Amino acid sequence: MTTSRDLLTSLIGFDTVSRHSNLELIDFVERYLASHQVVSQRISNADGSKANLLARIGPAVEGGVVLSGHTDVVPVDGQPWSSDPFTLTDKGDGRLYGRGSCDMKGFLACALAQVPAWQALDLKRPIYLAFSFDEEIGCLGAPSMIERLMADEPLPGAVIIGEPTSMQPVVAQKGITTMRTTVTGKESHSSQINQGVSAIHVAARLVTQIEAIMQELVDEGALESVFNVQHSSLHVGLIEGGTAINIMARHCQFDWEIRHLPSDGFDVVFARFERYARALEAELQQRAPEIRIVTEQMVDTVPALADRDNAAAVELCRECLGDPNLETGGVAYATEGGQFQRVGLPTLVCGPGSIEQAHQPDEYIEISQLEAGDRFMQRLGERLTR
Repeated sequence: MTTSRDLLTSLIGFDTVSRHSNLELIDFVERYLASHQVVSQRISNADGSKANLLARIGPAVEGGVVLSGHTDVVPVDGQPWSSDPFTLTDKGDGRLYGRGSCDMKGFLACALAQVPAWQALDLKRPIYLAFSFDEEIGCLGAPSMIERLMADEPLPGAVIIGEPTSMQPVVAQKGITTMRTTVTGKESHSSQINQGVSAIHVAARLVTQIEAIMQELVDEGALESVFNVQHSSLHVGLIEGGTAINIMARHCQFDWEIRHLPSDGFDVVFARFERYARALEAELQQRAPEIRIVTEQMVDTVPALADRDNAAAVELCRECLGDPNLETGGVAYATEGGQFQRVGLPTLVCGPGSIEQAHQPDEYIEISQLEAGDRFMQRLGERLTR
């Protein structure tokens, strides 16, 4: 029998950093599923370099459970790894090291390991495997996979996103939108400061306002206690501009993000920034008509996951975890959960490993967490025979 550890060894061996193709991993999973008489289908990206994979184990009836996970991982560039990140390594400390071990190939391995057992059961409702690409760079792959699922299959009853939660059910997550704001100023010699408008100075005012908006939301009580950061967060991560110290900059741009609460929504938060930006632009155009402040989304908004319409999914998850009273929680990071929820599917997040290890050098998953994931999958199969 192929164990989850065996499968994790294979999955880690594929370098599926988001800038690379994931097709070798998809090929491997397809062959594995076919060896157990499970039919799968690819949903490719526009140029065919990457693919989602969708498979059903069990009857084509409503009420099935979707196990969703992404196949891509974040880069290892510049990180001080003590072992090969694309070789699963056991150092004898109860941990298995490798890029993606917890985020989130451990979950994929646990699900795949149970396929033969699920096939042998008399499942009354199906289990779907929904493996996506490009989650790490904006949840780009999942929408086409979800569209295919909703078009071709009977309506599922629950979706479990297997991001690392230490096997705790998570019912809420923040949404995220990343943006780039570009400021066009008016160049002049820095000794003639009244003749120009520095794009860097304008950008600085905008960056300061971004932080002020976040504080406004806090002061107004726009909080959700389920999150460890209870408010929508706004953050500028990159900024560049200017050509020389004695030239008032004509160009400056900065990349920033809004991680919004389910109750806020992106549009409500972004509108505050846009009002300020439009007013500032109009003011500065009185001095120099060429002044521009332009903000564009770098990827589509990843929707938040709200704690609603999920009672049956929570009950199922608790039963598979062996604790009917297990508390639910929320996370500040984004997942594909909101994309499933917006098409009407009850969704939560639950998977082996800790988010504290994700994206780190020497990323690892505790062997005990992998075993907990195995037990969850075993109980899920048993539950769906009733």
